Amino acid sequence: MSKATSKPRAMIPEELDSASLARLRTAAALPDDQINLSDPDAPEVLDWSGAVRGRFYKPVKKLKSLRIDADVLAFFEAKGPGYQTRINEVLRESMLQELRRLQSERA
Repeated sequence: MSKATSKPRAMIPEELDSASLARLRTAAALPDDQINLSDPDAPEVLDWSGAVRGRFYKPVKKLKSLRIDADVLAFFEAKGPGYQTRINEVLRESMLQELRRLQSERA
């Protein structure tokens, strides 16, 4: 099977004009390191001063059975829906504080 036919046909939109299709086929024939990836509609961002680290980070959730004191569980449940998320937030903050403490001890 040749390189050109190994790509799914559905990846090429029906409404693509012949000039655009020719440019795509030319780019597809090039080695990856020679393809021009610049996009005039999305210029390269050089100023990252406003960037927020971890903004889109979503930790993997794991199902785990956990025994919690009844009064602790009642405290979180009394605040309404989302009690599991609130418990997780408290545990995460505790974990981060411990990690920061350990890191400062090593420094």
